Parts: sequence; C-alpha cells; structure tokens
Amino acid sequence: MPHYRAIAAYYDAENEQHAMLERDLPFFLGHLPSRKRLRVLDVACGTGRSSIPIAQAGHRVVGVDYAQDMLDIAVRKRDSVGIKERDLSFTRQDALKLDLTRRERPFDWACIFFNTFLNFTTLAQQDRLLSRIRAHLKPRGGRLWIDIFHPDPQRLSGPKRTKIDPSMFHVPSLERTVYRDVDIRPEPAKQLQHVTFNYRWFDGDGREKRTKVEFSLTWIVPRELEILLERNGFKLEALYGDYDGSTLKDESPRMIAMAARTKD
Repeated sequence: MPHYRAIAAYYDAENEQHAMLERDLPFFLGHLPSRKRLRVLDVACGTGRSSIPIAQAGHRVVGVDYAQDMLDIAVRKRDSVGIKERDLSFTRQDALKLDLTRRERPFDWACIFFNTFLNFTTLAQQDRLLSRIRAHLKPRGGRLWIDIFHPDPQRLSGPKRTKIDPSMFHVPSLERTVYRDVDIRPEPAKQLQHVTFNYRWFDGDGREKRTKVEFSLTWIVPRELEILLERNGFKLEALYGDYDGSTLKDESPRMIAMAARTKD
C-alpha cells in the first residue's frame, strides 16, 4: 500500500489552511513543564512544523523523517529563525528502523502529530513503530503523544467521494498558484481509505499542468489504540477528544493519546 509522500515544496503552503494546526502544538506544549528543558523526539517531522515551536519553547528536539527534501526545508526554516543545531537537529531515518541510541540520550517525550500514525497501515508496522519509539524513551517518565482523527463510521464505510475539500494555495519558491481537490475511496474490510490529492496549475506559458499524490491511511478506534499501546509497553494516561482538553465523546473530532512508557 502506498504511503504518503508529500510534494515537499507544496507541504507548508497546502496545509497552512488547517485550523487544527494552529491548536495542536499549543495543546501539546501545555502538557510540558515550562521551566524544565526536556528532550523531545519528533517522529515524521516533515518540514519542522512541530519541531521548531517545541524548540522555541526551550526544549532540545530531534526531528526524524525519511524524506530528505522535507528535511532540507526544515533545516532552512530552523536556521532562518535562529535556532541552533544543538537545540534542534534533524536526521534522515525510516521510523520503522529508528536507531539514535548511539548518539542520543533517551528522550523524555516522543510525539507523532497530524494523523501521521495512520500512515502506518498494518498492525506489524504499528507494533514496529511503537517498539522503536519506546526504545528511545526514558525507562522512568518517558511519554508518548499521538494525535489522530476520531473515525466516523458512516464516512469511512460510504461510497467513493471525488473532488472534495477544494482549496487553492500559493507556492512562493515555485512562483506557482495550485488548485487541489481530493478523492477518497474507503475499503472498510481492510480498515483503509485510499486517498488521492489532485493538483492543477498553469505554467508561465499558460499551459495547464496536473499531478497527483496517492496514498493509503488506516483508521483506529479508541479501544484498538489502547490495546496497541499496552501491548507495546505503554500505559494510556489520557485520551482527549479535541484541543480544548475535553474527554473523548461520540462527536469528538480527534483522538489525542498521552501514554507513559511502562517498566521493562
């Protein structure tokens, strides 16, 4: 199944419209002590959207991602705001093979934002990811933060939807304005939804150009998430339904899990 592979130059511009991305980092940072410098591992950090604010809040951050073009943007953004590499470093690694133990001390926190955990679509991948993260957390007090959508059974079992969520964004580095819409084909029996981002723009000569990004996402229900965490050495401490700290309800849009690493 194809995994999400963003067009790096588009990523920040096409996602800045999401209101949730103005709320998820402040909510996470509210759970960290303001007067203590912690070590934070940002898994699948992309262009540094989350890593940079966490470092600006005074914490030591390591961001990992498998896409070098995304990390190149993250480094430029870090340098442009004056954050030193000793406070925020980026490294290219496959999260399923994550190994920083030779050069990094154990982390206080690990975080996976913006539905990224759902890109790992099989149980084997999810178990592997959680086990690799756990190996990098402090045995005492190490915590994990996962932020994913709360599944709506009707939407996830319905017919294919096409040309939904239309949006337009400008990409300064390419001097390009891009139109994007989305196709989603649910596959409930496999607990998947197959997503296509359709992009369209015009070049300098007025010729229409098109490209697409195709990938699959799984979804996870609350009890399943708790079981996944427990069998991989984590104890669920809180499960929020939104960034206001409300508990998970039927109508909640998010599932935000805070879990502690259990003893070996």
